[in-house]
Amino acid sequence: MSETNTGGRESVDVGASGRSLGELTSEVTGNLSHLVSLQLELARTELAADARRVAQGTGLFVVAALIAHLILILASVTIAFALVAVGLSEWLAFLIVTLFYTVVAAVLGFFGRRAYKKIQGMPRTKETFARTRAVLRREPAAER
Repeated sequence: MSETNTGGRESVDVGASGRSLGELTSEVTGNLSHLVSLQLELARTELAADARRVAQGTGLFVVAALIAHLILILASVTIAFALVAVGLSEWLAFLIVTLFYTVVAAVLGFFGRRAYKKIQGMPRTKETFARTRAVLRREPAAER
């Protein structure tokens, strides 16, 4: 009879003759459990490596965003003083810069809200879960 290696576990007899259905079911359950644990271990290893890269990239983006924020503040003050140099009063120059950023924030908020309204909540994932559940329960799959 042929044998197969199960990745560190004992050799498994592939020939099923002479074993009861309960023994075969128990073996399949054990093999599936081992497979799932190996897949989880692989996922954990990959996620750990990715998490380090994500943390590093996020840190760099935070620093870049902080510097960009400081640049925006300095540029806003510079624009306001340029308007003063053109001949506007100081309060009016700073009001114009403030109103400009208020309009920009409102427009960005509008488009951001519109983008959130388009979120559908993973429709394909829900559909595949429903089909899988139907197969496991041996029910007829729902039509699309």
